[in-house]
Amino acid sequence: MSSISDPPSGSFQLSMLINDTRYRSYTFQFVALLLLIMAFAYLGYNLISNLQAAGLNISYQFLGEPAGYDINQTLIPYTSQSTHWQASLVGVLNTLLVALLGCLMATIIGVVVGVLRLSNNWLVRQLMSVYVEIFRNVPVLIWILIIMAIFVAVLPQPRDFRGDDPEATMVLGAFAFTGRGFYSPAPIFGPLSGIVIAVFLASIAGIFALRSYAKKALFDRGQVIKTFWPSVAIFFLPTIIVYFVLGRPITLEYPALTGFNFQGGIFMRNSLISLWFALSIYTAAFIAENVRAGILAVSKGQTEAAASLGLRPGRIMNLVVLPQALRVIVPPLISQYLNLTKNSSLAIAVGYMDLTGTLGGITLNQTGRAIEAIFLLMLFYLAISLAISAIMNVYNNSVRLKER
Repeated sequence: MSSISDPPSGSFQLSMLINDTRYRSYTFQFVALLLLIMAFAYLGYNLISNLQAAGLNISYQFLGEPAGYDINQTLIPYTSQSTHWQASLVGVLNTLLVALLGCLMATIIGVVVGVLRLSNNWLVRQLMSVYVEIFRNVPVLIWILIIMAIFVAVLPQPRDFRGDDPEATMVLGAFAFTGRGFYSPAPIFGPLSGIVIAVFLASIAGIFALRSYAKKALFDRGQVIKTFWPSVAIFFLPTIIVYFVLGRPITLEYPALTGFNFQGGIFMRNSLISLWFALSIYTAAFIAENVRAGILAVSKGQTEAAASLGLRPGRIMNLVVLPQALRVIVPPLISQYLNLTKNSSLAIAVGYMDLTGTLGGITLNQTGRAIEAIFLLMLFYLAISLAISAIMNVYNNSVRLKER
């Protein structure tokens, strides 16, 4: 018996696009896509028509014009005579810098707080709960302003370091924490410094290889291989030996008080530090809850079974609980990384020149190209967010449960 929904093959008719269940969903999707394209085309035509009526046109030639303004924190060479495109690039790098630092610090704090929230110690557990409830229920902008105000009010100004021995008031004679920012030694790379860096990177790879081998030996043969002290030795000894054998090709430039300010070394403005700290401790409160939820999602029988084998609590957490909890932790963790990156656009509140402050702020006001600047701003943030999602999804696929 034949039906309209399942006609015989070879007798295709246009009515099948609606009546046949094999093609109906594709028809509706095509119609929806067509309507969406028409809607965007209408909006684009309407925008171009209104701009032409106002004597305006969409152009990105302003990106090649001199910016005419200074940026207080740059990772690449930049002057006021650089182009608006270079100013935008500086903003992108500043955004990536605070996003990278914030994600690293927020992850460390969030994991520690999330684990301690499940501690058997009542006081520690309550202190971590207070931290989470306070920081995640107050807007991040307020935390940025509070930390910035603390830095300015509490830390001394560079002139306060003046005296017979300014280095005595610095930390270890190399670090200066002032109301303007933090000063630290800067590395100076000599001719053979690339070899030292290569050895250092190889040492890090060796640590991962050792830990992977120890993990495989534990799972395959039940053999416990100590990794802490061998990892410490691999991390330090090869690099130190090569460093001295090559005649110390990497030296340090220490900050020194010259006049009314420090010169030399690495300078991190208080705006960057306050933004970094605020985004980290705010996002860490949410990550801590994700970690706690992931740990609680692991069956208690897993912990009891591992304890019955004689594993210590630390090894149970590292080898049994956390690897299984990662399947629950990583997906919401990606969202927290994206939120931290987008929240970095609040940097203008403390004068940190990120992408929003350069392209979406001064460049937009100087050129009057609001549509072009906002479109590029959206495009940059979209690209950064998609890149973070892609990287984290690769890691998520590596830790998720593999079905056989």
